[in-house]
Amino acid sequence: MGMARAENNPLSYKTIIPQKKTLWWDGTTLVDADERKPAEEFPKVISRDHNIFLNNQPITTDGNREVVYGESVHRNEFGISSGIFMSPSKKRFAFYKMDQSMVQDYPLVNTFEREAKLTPEKYPMAGMTSHKVWVGIYDIESKATTWLNLGDVTDRYFTNIAWAPDEESLYLIELNRAQNHATLDRYSVKDGKKIATLYEETDEKYVEPQHPVSFLPWDKEKFLMWSRKDGYWHLYLMNTKGKILKQVTKGEYEVLELIGYCPETKSVIIRSNELSPLQSNLFAISLRTGKKRLLDNGVGVHYGTLSEDGTMLLDTYSTPDEPRVYNTINTVRGETKEYYRSPDPMEGETVPTYKMGTLKAADGVTDLYYRMVLPPDFDEKKKYPTVVYVYGGPHAHNVEASWHWNSRHWETYMAKKGYVIFVLDNRGSEHRGKAFEQVTFHRLGQVEMQDQMKGVEYLRTLPYVDKERMGVHGWSFGGFMTISMMTQYPDVFKVGVAGGAVIDWKWYEVMYGERYMGTPENNPEGYSETSLLSKAKNLDGNLLIITGSNDPVVVPQHSLQFINECNKAGKYPDFYVYPGEGHNMKGDMHIHLYEKITKYFEDKL
Repeated sequence: MGMARAENNPLSYKTIIPQKKTLWWDGTTLVDADERKPAEEFPKVISRDHNIFLNNQPITTDGNREVVYGESVHRNEFGISSGIFMSPSKKRFAFYKMDQSMVQDYPLVNTFEREAKLTPEKYPMAGMTSHKVWVGIYDIESKATTWLNLGDVTDRYFTNIAWAPDEESLYLIELNRAQNHATLDRYSVKDGKKIATLYEETDEKYVEPQHPVSFLPWDKEKFLMWSRKDGYWHLYLMNTKGKILKQVTKGEYEVLELIGYCPETKSVIIRSNELSPLQSNLFAISLRTGKKRLLDNGVGVHYGTLSEDGTMLLDTYSTPDEPRVYNTINTVRGETKEYYRSPDPMEGETVPTYKMGTLKAADGVTDLYYRMVLPPDFDEKKKYPTVVYVYGGPHAHNVEASWHWNSRHWETYMAKKGYVIFVLDNRGSEHRGKAFEQVTFHRLGQVEMQDQMKGVEYLRTLPYVDKERMGVHGWSFGGFMTISMMTQYPDVFKVGVAGGAVIDWKWYEVMYGERYMGTPENNPEGYSETSLLSKAKNLDGNLLIITGSNDPVVVPQHSLQFINECNKAGKYPDFYVYPGEGHNMKGDMHIHLYEKITKYFEDKL
């Protein structure tokens, strides 16, 4: 399943759309839902109970918890979020089959029955036996299944499945278990044989495919491929023979999304952070001339949804001072029309001050971005307890030029209670390029802590920060960072709250863990250095550890074994369990969680 990409968040404010009507984007404009055109009837293909069903009729019947069909595989890494892939005509679909019978069961328990029952999770830990995956193609008319001729699938990952427009070929990216070699392969839909390997990429650390190829609507022989081979995520124009025709985007920025195409102008519509690492903006790039046009207003964080014909774009954006704005943009003429501007959901309230700044990373060169939230009645002559909120891991960032600099509502809540909140995106976080991310390779948490402590050094220079009352809080990778900082800088932090925390990477899953840490066998020094078990003896502050009893992502073994080491060392952390909950608390437990976290800081800090 991979490390959580988003943290637990308190309930969001209702913004965006007036409650008096429901709106629907019909590809041209926003309309009342009642006026929405009826959708075409397409075959309904779903996965249920580990089998595939077509219009409620079973296509497979032997699925079970050990052999599953039509579900996400490789624990949702490599951009995988589905196990069924419809063809353009909807007459066929590709699907995953995963055999995980050889994977060790992790013994999660359902304690809500009178007699507790095992609800085991198939959990391949780093260095251990992983599952096997195949790709099938089902023809709805003939009811025949063709399997891709993949050979021995042991320790191989198959990702980013895409159909050719003529439906005669299926494209996918294969990755080796070491995750340092990827190939873009083309397979025949008719007989499942490999037609060709069109592209190969290697990296001394890791290659991490996240996106399938995307064919040009006006040319069935050409497609766009994603690669980070020059250090940043960029798009390359290729043909079906495997020749790279040109690099479409280039520079020290990252393409964040390929939104779609405008056939009328022969352009691709993308979202990137070219204007600033803190922003995301919408561009149209002519694939004939290479000319690039900024489509939005050039500020803030934008997301786009494109009409079917590619001529109209729904632009949804926010800035540090604007909660949400909806524009429609004509991608051909560049005309923009504001459709709706959300009112300030906090209007009339006494609100904190939200600030953004930069400081140098521990290397003395790299710029890092931080957010600070100050109490509403802030007085720099006073001393305030200060909490560092941290995530720090890959595939996530906390600071951007959206509403209130992307501040979480818990930060507002805490600032209103009189706390200063500080959030820093260290090296290793997303959207800053390959070198920025890969500096943490085989030593997760070490460079990240060095950068976070640069933030702490800055805080300690501020006259209004109470150096004797500093806390730290994070969830998932942030929980790992919280305990790392509490045990390696015990003289700095008085209080910490760590949720869903990784304690030792040898207990984490194969795909994510081995990408960043290798295996315990080939990187024993790295695993030893990053393990928090040996550091429990250093704990000197008040630490609350929180876990869901049925966490299938960071399994409870992590927190339990850390507590065991604390017991042996004569340390006394606090421990709180949410029965039956997973990696993130939901519903009422979500609210309870944040009251629990807040109360701990109130009591101890």
